[in-house]
Amino acid sequence: MRVLVTGAAGLIGGEVCARLAARGHAVTALVHRNADVRDNQRQSVGNITVLRGDVRLPGFGLVAAPEVDLVIHSAAVTAFDATPEAYQSVNVDGTAHAIGVARAAGARLLHVSTAYVCGARDGVIAETDTGTAFVNGYEASKAAGEALVWRSRLDFAIARPSVVVGDSITGAISRFENIYMIFKLIAEGRVRTLPAAAGASLDLVPIDHVAGGIVAMAEDFGRVKGQTLHLVAESATPIARIGEAIAAVPGLGAPHFVAPDAFDPTTLPPIERRYHAAAAALYTSYLLRGPVFDASNTRAFGLDCPPTDRAWLDRLIGYCLDKGFVTARPGKGAPAPSA
Repeated sequence: MRVLVTGAAGLIGGEVCARLAARGHAVTALVHRNADVRDNQRQSVGNITVLRGDVRLPGFGLVAAPEVDLVIHSAAVTAFDATPEAYQSVNVDGTAHAIGVARAAGARLLHVSTAYVCGARDGVIAETDTGTAFVNGYEASKAAGEALVWRSRLDFAIARPSVVVGDSITGAISRFENIYMIFKLIAEGRVRTLPAAAGASLDLVPIDHVAGGIVAMAEDFGRVKGQTLHLVAESATPIARIGEAIAAVPGLGAPHFVAPDAFDPTTLPPIERRYHAAAAALYTSYLLRGPVFDASNTRAFGLDCPPTDRAWLDRLIGYCLDKGFVTARPGKGAPAPSA
């Protein structure tokens, strides 16, 4: 199969390229500035064609549509603090341009979205559900991109990963981004007090489940055509368990979770208040709810997520320590109160 992967230099795109190439598919990796396509082990991906383009431009700025059977559109701005213009040009317009490229090539489209297009909704989230109120521009732009795909009349499928973190076996992650940054602030003791609702959870999912699921959808597209699949954990990770896992490592800062109505950032120490305003506040909305992502389509397709238990959390943290992303300082850690 001939496959074009956008966002090929990104976290998910690089691993998807590696897996497709290893399975014998003809992979064209679309990159923008960074032409170095690497898998989750940070190894350069071979046996692929690297093509420079820009998803912000019609036709990706290419002279002609590539000859492919499938477009996997994974290019996106995933930061929570990007400008509205960036979200619009990459996540929304970029999806429109991916639809245009797929149509011009006579190809199918596998769109990589996010489970958090549910926005501020809580409770059980069906694989067809989309929110109407969003907590940041990222969620809103991904929902807008999905709407374009649904209206495109292409042969399409949508993959909705949740919060993508390290490998289920090793804990390895090729780059420390997004949720890892708040972990770093906690582990370094720069942020100690955070609001967390009782029963709140984060749906942390291993990258191998996400990338493997996308490849499986690509290879058996007929079975998922017109469907949305939640590539999520079997069950979300309670916020309290995350705090306990961090606090269990001697020398790491321990988060202190408090009830949302008791949290007042103005009472934090000056340095912590600064870090909270600059970074931690971007993530606090995810500590206040516990969406349950239904994965009926995913299970029917035969995709089961590996365990995301405490042992896996320990491996994620251990990998961060091994790679020097965070450093344990003896005597620094303390047990974390539960949410």
